[in-house]
Amino acid sequence: MHAITIAEPGGPEALVWDEVPDPVPGEGEVLVEVVAGAVNRADVLQRQGFYNPPPGASPYPGLECSGRIAALGPGVSGWAVGDEVCALLSGGGYAEKVAVPAGQLLPVPEGMDLKQAAALPEVTCTVWSNVFMIAHLRPGETLLVHGGSSGIGTMAIQLAKAVGARVAVTAGTKEKLDRCAELGADILVNYREQDFVAEVQQATGGAGADVILDNMGAKYLDRNVQALAVNGRLAIIGMQGGAQGELNIGALLMKRAAISATSLRARPLGEKAAIVAAVREHVWPLIDSGHVRPVVDREVPMNDAAAAHRVLEESNHVGKVLLVTP
Repeated sequence: MHAITIAEPGGPEALVWDEVPDPVPGEGEVLVEVVAGAVNRADVLQRQGFYNPPPGASPYPGLECSGRIAALGPGVSGWAVGDEVCALLSGGGYAEKVAVPAGQLLPVPEGMDLKQAAALPEVTCTVWSNVFMIAHLRPGETLLVHGGSSGIGTMAIQLAKAVGARVAVTAGTKEKLDRCAELGADILVNYREQDFVAEVQQATGGAGADVILDNMGAKYLDRNVQALAVNGRLAIIGMQGGAQGELNIGALLMKRAAISATSLRARPLGEKAAIVAAVREHVWPLIDSGHVRPVVDREVPMNDAAAAHRVLEESNHVGKVLLVTP
């Protein structure tokens, strides 16, 4: 088969479409013939040499894919060869075939194009596990999403609205904020021109955000605490603004607030399977009914993954960028 390999860390040109051995599904795994994968920030970090795959994972980038089951490994039940699926991966999505633990498979939602389903696993699992399983967003509460026009942001807006929450978002252009509004965002903040703390406080009558989904890390840490409501919950899922910040514990105590920080890729198989099962139970009915849909900016041939990485680094896209197998 062919896969995107990274011989040496570097720029997008480091991504090379090369012939590699076929994966073999092990105990509890299935082999998926990949139709499409999706590009995530973690893939960019891996290409740059900053985010290696966890032990035992595929060396190739790609944290999600869609395709058809080509073979079942020992001990797999409930799935059959030919089933159309999408999958959460620890790596290997930038390839023509990938071995996937059966607990990380999801059926392609009703009426959805198989390629578009590749945009679902990482964002749905990230949003549901952080915003709902950990931060327990409830109807009537306010969720602040940083990077509202990203793949994760566009999914967070829709899921929060589906449960009856109010949504505030930050983005860097009017065009991106307009797209967020189309998805249901109520409070729009241009972070280049406005202070999100002041805007959220004003929009909530001084109460603040009950839950914040943050991809920036250190850069926003202090301001996120300021923006939290009493009993608020800050869920950190990225470090685009740095890894080390100063925390005002006094402010956190006064608000009786909580901070969680998670990554999905390195979690044990059992935890991932539990998240996938929760997503299938709670999110898939919303997708099947058409109330929630992935936002796909564009499709790029997988053998030109470098072009897709340039799109992510230029950050002019909205939603997900897909890689389609040749």
